[in-house]
Amino acid sequence: MIFTKHGNAFRWIIIIASFIIVSLILWKTYEFFQHFKEEERIKMENWSLAQNELINSDIDANIGELTLQVLNSNKTTPMLVINEDGSLGNYNNIDDTKITNSLYVKKLILKFQKENRPIPIKIGNSIAGTIYYGNSPLLNKLKYYPLALLLIVFLFGAVIFFFYSSNKNATQNKLWSGMAKETAHQIGTPLSSLIGWTEILKSDHVNPDYIAEIEKDVDRLKTITERFSKIGSLPTLEETDIIKETIDSYDYLKTRSSNLIDFEIITPKGDIPVNLNKQLYSWCIENLVKNAIDAMKGRGKLIVEISQLENNVKVSITDTGKGISKKDFNKIFAPGYTTKKRGWGLGLSLTRRIIEDFHDGKIRVLQSQKEKGTTIQISLKRATNYV
Repeated sequence: MIFTKHGNAFRWIIIIASFIIVSLILWKTYEFFQHFKEEERIKMENWSLAQNELINSDIDANIGELTLQVLNSNKTTPMLVINEDGSLGNYNNIDDTKITNSLYVKKLILKFQKENRPIPIKIGNSIAGTIYYGNSPLLNKLKYYPLALLLIVFLFGAVIFFFYSSNKNATQNKLWSGMAKETAHQIGTPLSSLIGWTEILKSDHVNPDYIAEIEKDVDRLKTITERFSKIGSLPTLEETDIIKETIDSYDYLKTRSSNLIDFEIITPKGDIPVNLNKQLYSWCIENLVKNAIDAMKGRGKLIVEISQLENNVKVSITDTGKGISKKDFNKIFAPGYTTKKRGWGLGLSLTRRIIEDFHDGKIRVLQSQKEKGTTIQISLKRATNYV
């Protein structure tokens, strides 16, 4: 229901209603807090009046008993009385072991002043002392209730956001997968026709060199079709020599690139077996090499280097192009991020997905400097069952 044509309006109704409900709860909590705080102040003012009555000795016994009841009624609110000369008079609901510490008393006075306005104790027209009191334990707990509520609302909102985001991403992935498979299907028809025309050209004794070049491009179209057909499904991995697969992709691009680019490939001797999907891995190498060529604007040096350390295989592509700012190291792999005027920003995003999701590897910007170049590194695990 959330993704129907009325889903967007429905979501906004829920968001606005939730905001109104939370706002009302917070407002009512604030009102209750202020009311409770006012009740405590009235209680302390009554305590101050009782203290005045106790100081006056010309009261009868009944009034004195009532006064003592008022003075003894405070069981929760921490308070202390500071005499006019600055000495400690009376106190209540404060740790007896700490009250003898004058520094502790000063800290309490500052704390209580921030929480509540002090109440003077008057005898006639003169002030005999001042009552400093803090918030009761219940009031302190109530004070943090709105924060706890906001935290709960925030967590609930985060869960809804991630749920919605995940569903949206899943929908987009299905769309892209469908488009990719449809593209593969559409390419298949003219591709079959091209294969047939190639056979006809062979029978007409056309120059074999021409036919060989046509067959290379036909094979290329087959590879592209296979790549698109695998998007959206879990690809099959086969134990493959990563050196050979990298060189094949490297050679294909080298022969079709500008002569102003100095290509170099560095590989160790022997084979390095890795569980790969050949079509998707070659797509990654081509994406990275093409990006490097674009960064150099068709002129510079490009190095592809393969190395291994124990069970880890590293494939590094280094260019002498314009470089990448450090703050953009992770951004370049985000869908839609591009610095090209005519780019879609999908190449590196797709490359990361192929390497990390399908091959359980890692891809990162190893190093980059402005106007000096960039190195992007792929990390994969060596096949462990290789003999």
